[in-house]
Amino acid sequence: MKNKDYRLRDPIDKSAALELSSFSPLVQKLLFYREIRNNQLATDFLRPDYEKHTHNPFLLKDMERAISRILEAVKLQEKILIYSDYDADGIPGGVILREFFDKIGHQNVENYIPHRSAEGFGLNEEAVKRFKDSGVNLIITVDCGTADSAHIDLANRLGIDVIITDHHEPNGHMPNACAIINPKQKDCNYPDKNLCGSGVVYKLVQALASVGHLPFKQGQEKWFLDLVGMATISDMVPLIGENRTLAYYGLRVLRKTPRVGLLKLFRKLYISERNLTEDDVSFTLAPRINAASRMDQPMDAFKLLITKNLSEADAVSNHLNKINDERKGIVANLIKEIRHIVNEKRASVGEKEVIVVGNPKWRPALLGLAANVLVEDFNRPVFLWGRDGGSIKGSCRSEGVSNILSIMNESKDCFSEFGGHEFAGGFSIDNEKVHFLEDRLVEAYKKVGKEETEKIEWVDSHLHPDDANENLWRELRELAPFGVGNSKPLFLMENVPVKSVRQFGKDNNHLEISIPNSSGMEMKAVAFFSKPDSFKMLPEPGGKINLVAHLEKSFFQNRPELRLRIVDIV
Repeated sequence: MKNKDYRLRDPIDKSAALELSSFSPLVQKLLFYREIRNNQLATDFLRPDYEKHTHNPFLLKDMERAISRILEAVKLQEKILIYSDYDADGIPGGVILREFFDKIGHQNVENYIPHRSAEGFGLNEEAVKRFKDSGVNLIITVDCGTADSAHIDLANRLGIDVIITDHHEPNGHMPNACAIINPKQKDCNYPDKNLCGSGVVYKLVQALASVGHLPFKQGQEKWFLDLVGMATISDMVPLIGENRTLAYYGLRVLRKTPRVGLLKLFRKLYISERNLTEDDVSFTLAPRINAASRMDQPMDAFKLLITKNLSEADAVSNHLNKINDERKGIVANLIKEIRHIVNEKRASVGEKEVIVVGNPKWRPALLGLAANVLVEDFNRPVFLWGRDGGSIKGSCRSEGVSNILSIMNESKDCFSEFGGHEFAGGFSIDNEKVHFLEDRLVEAYKKVGKEETEKIEWVDSHLHPDDANENLWRELRELAPFGVGNSKPLFLMENVPVKSVRQFGKDNNHLEISIPNSSGMEMKAVAFFSKPDSFKMLPEPGGKINLVAHLEKSFFQNRPELRLRIVDIV
């Protein structure tokens, strides 16, 4: 049950409205509250220009050194190992680099994606030793490497050069790599610090394409934007600045993608390529890419994106769908089990400020997904742990008010490793300390707890059912793609009548409410994985509700349908 403070945004002042007078009053308001307050900024935002709004890749620190080393490897036909992270950011980046080398005719190249459970994030000692044995001369990392000083030192001792491409925050000590391309590193003057891992790889390819003497026509790299856009949206980096441009054009290319693996997947999921949106990427494509590593087979996602063989594309897309369904089933059972444990603990010892639950049988790769749901259920920080081999690892989520990283910092003596940001993180812990974890986290919470102000959900505007129409939807889509830093417009429909309420879907686990307008026409309002009692106010036929929702258009099975996506009923 949700528990959020919704507040309606104030009207904008007359001077701002005058400055943005070429746009409708609603778009003026949406732009104003995105800090876009003059006509030129608004035009740039609504109509990204690829040439104007992407930056020179050579502004990235170490780019010249990286290009020089790669050109040397190509000239000498050295073996290059592309080492990418196992998620929907790292895997597309690995495909981009592999396809670039294929296009310039460098065949002595191999991709490696670590096993999520057995090897973990980043480089590892055993893999580096195997690379030496297989004759690797150069490792190029994708979406990892910044925190891997010891393993890069090992590579250096073994005579392997390493080029890091990454976007993660440095941990204070930079590795002794041949080149480090990471906009977040010290003394890097690149204008946009928010690129995702595949975005950084794309800048490397842009730079290589501009060299001139490679058999690769400058501008040809734009066909990689389908993967860059997918990764940028999947990794939830801010969709502003250069990221907005990459996502905007990435979706355009993705709608025309020749990748047979994606096309097969689109058909199976009833996705309309022509009308594909950021939601299709976030909620349909990315989960299947990520399912590969969560279910122990990361190379299957790589094959989906790179294959040109129709039979393989069909088989891999079927397999990813299958393991994603398995993953959903496992997570659903896991959530049910944890809810039962939490409710039993509440009944016996009372409610704690932090929820801490673990089981050595649980797979750590799935715990973040479970924590995302449970933090909504219980409205308090959630820490879950399981076991990978001999290691206890876990994921944690904030309820949106507490700073999860501050809580872990306050109890850092508990952990062997931890990291993340204010609302989400991961950790590993020694066996003997896990029994005291709950007490230490509750103690830490009481010290740093709700150190931020109460979380406010801003509603952009009132909306009458009569105004929820195609014209409004087209107007809103001008601001797309939506994501972090450019959230979907949120509306409040007050005192609207409810015609009908029903559950739908294969397992009847989705909610649909029918709302009539003044002409008697009905619009559907849907909430996935929800029931009427998921909300504070129960929707009932014949009653009236206050609905907080987004306006969206579904193209499922190529049947366009304008509808409301329920956020809350208040």
